[in-house]
Amino acid sequence: MRAVVQRASSGRVTVEGEEVGALDGPGLVVLVGVTHDDGPVQVATIAKKVATLRILAGEKSAVDLGAGVLLISQFTLYADTAKGRRPSWNQAAPGPVAQPLVESLAEVLRGEHGLKVATGRFGADMQVELVNDGPMTILIEA
Repeated sequence: MRAVVQRASSGRVTVEGEEVGALDGPGLVVLVGVTHDDGPVQVATIAKKVATLRILAGEKSAVDLGAGVLLISQFTLYADTAKGRRPSWNQAAPGPVAQPLVESLAEVLRGEHGLKVATGRFGADMQVELVNDGPMTILIEA
């Protein structure tokens, strides 16, 4: 499992012109990709890191500040560009494997870490907007 964590002052995701998720105020925009052998261990690892990573104001974490998280599934994080000019998606888990794990990540962030989590819509053509604060972008792998 891979997550690109971005400190943001705002963010939102729309599908066909409808806002489906938003970050209200400073927090984190997290793009998450799932590969074939990911499971509950990777979900727990990524959730803990996202919740406790001290990259917000005053070197605080999302948990410290009660900051929101905008969580968006992004299979393209597992693109393989080693050959040619067309990426391969073979390392990305298919929807029936990935979707439950992304949903589980959102639930762990909410339940175990007490964070307000908004999401995109799995499998949809999403438009993601954010104001990256810093900029601050970090890659986490589990």
